[in-house]
Amino acid sequence: MYVRRCSRRRKTLSKVYEGLFIFPEALDEEGLDQAIELVKEELVKLGGSLDSSVRMGKKQFARMMDKQKSGYYVVLVFSLGADQMDTFKARLKLGTNVFRHQFRSIDPVADVVVAEASDEG
Repeated sequence: MYVRRCSRRRKTLSKVYEGLFIFPEALDEEGLDQAIELVKEELVKLGGSLDSSVRMGKKQFARMMDKQKSGYYVVLVFSLGADQMDTFKARLKLGTNVFRHQFRSIDPVADVVVAEASDEG
């Protein structure tokens, strides 16, 4: 049996991610706005799109990290190609004022179903 191989690359589908970003406590309100805007710009440069953002405010750490006692927490929900995620993480380390970050891949359909179920109950 002969199997024809397709030499064209498949277009990678974008995935939806939830990212928790911690910014240094030394930033003022204007500096925090600029730092968040830089993260958004890096995301757009890689072909991603921002779905929502939530500022959670300044929170104390359980213990000091790199001589920091607290930080500003921001949650961003965004879409980005799965193959671009490593590049995005590298750019965050080099070109932005992000102290720490953590990502998880989310299924937007499952989140809607859970939200609807909690509204009914």
